Amino acid sequence: MPELEIKWDHPVNRTMPLKPASPRILSSGVVVMHWTGKHYDYLLLRAYNYWDFPKGVVEIDESPLQAAVREVEEETTLTGLRFRWGDVYRETHPYNQGRKVARYYIAESPGTEVRLPLNPELGRPEHSEFRWVDRTEAWGMLTPRVRAILEWTDGIIARSMRRF
Repeated sequence: MPELEIKWDHPVNRTMPLKPASPRILSSGVVVMHWTGKHYDYLLLRAYNYWDFPKGVVEIDESPLQAAVREVEEETTLTGLRFRWGDVYRETHPYNQGRKVARYYIAESPGTEVRLPLNPELGRPEHSEFRWVDRTEAWGMLTPRVRAILEWTDGIIARSMRRF
């Protein structure tokens, strides 16, 4: 039987290093909730046609959790968040053509008074609207990427409720 000869259509250059993957941008945010006495409402912010939880880019000199708290205050003026579930977080799948990942923590807000202040770099607020909504309404407003965070939050809350 004759030996099979393999021919390559393209030359292979084994001396060229593979191009390293570009570093991903990490955004950090908070699933902000407020207990109504019957259920939790979630704070959603709208930028263009997309609803999301408050979040923003982690600066070099801060931890992701510090960035998340800073972003909530900058975007909504909310302060005094209570991280009842500790510093647990969940990250989204990469988005924005694989360049970004968003990390979310869970916190309870003692109040619901939100303002959308002017961002000095943009000359306008970062978001055009905010809403406190129940879980069903939040599910209908969020993209699949952010719905995964809402589902994760459900699991964390359910585990903590079983302890009581």
